[in-house]
Amino acid sequence: MLIWLQGEMQYYLPHDIMIAVWGNFNEGQLRHDVISPMTGVRSHNVNTDTLSPLLLQLYHRWTQYSKSPYAMKVGESGFLLEDTGLQCMLGDALKYMRSAMVHGICDERHGIECLYVSFSTKPDYSQVDRATVTAILPYIDSALRQVSHLPEQASVGPLTLKENLKPTHTLSTREVEIMYWVALGKTNPEIGCILNISEFTVKNHMQRVFKKLDVINRAQAVSKFKELCA
Repeated sequence: MLIWLQGEMQYYLPHDIMIAVWGNFNEGQLRHDVISPMTGVRSHNVNTDTLSPLLLQLYHRWTQYSKSPYAMKVGESGFLLEDTGLQCMLGDALKYMRSAMVHGICDERHGIECLYVSFSTKPDYSQVDRATVTAILPYIDSALRQVSHLPEQASVGPLTLKENLKPTHTLSTREVEIMYWVALGKTNPEIGCILNISEFTVKNHMQRVFKKLDVINRAQAVSKFKELCA
């Protein structure tokens, strides 16, 4: 993914740092990926809680622009983040960025949004850049969804959810994890990639879930699963 974005993709979307963020923007419950060739500027080196204020600010501005791509530029000071408490290599790197472009992907079927923020050392993003990102972002989004999550990214949602399910359920921890991603619209291959298991294993778990929930398809399983979460 890094090699692809830093290769020919730079011609269409020039950037030094890209941050992808997803989750519940209304409640500020976010997760992120940081993609950059810069040393130490990596996802696992940044705490989402300290990064969230900046990302939420960019997200709300994006919604104000009717969820259209927009660009912003800063002076020689770069993007200063002292007020967010973001003291890390990403925070240091952003001081050298001079412009940013923001756009997102809305999954209307599943109510999921993912925001993408590209930072660059160049002075500004052009109108052509903003038009181009609309065309290529679906491909970037699709590619990123095929990359395995970090352990903390893949476990936070489903494991927290299992603790809050109605006590009458009989699903195993793995089955809850799989149904969590099924409810988000993920396919069996995608779930296998996220959980680092085979597609065949996911299919076997789903067959057991169908029996436990007394359903015959994924849509019914999701419906029953959401009832357990209520």
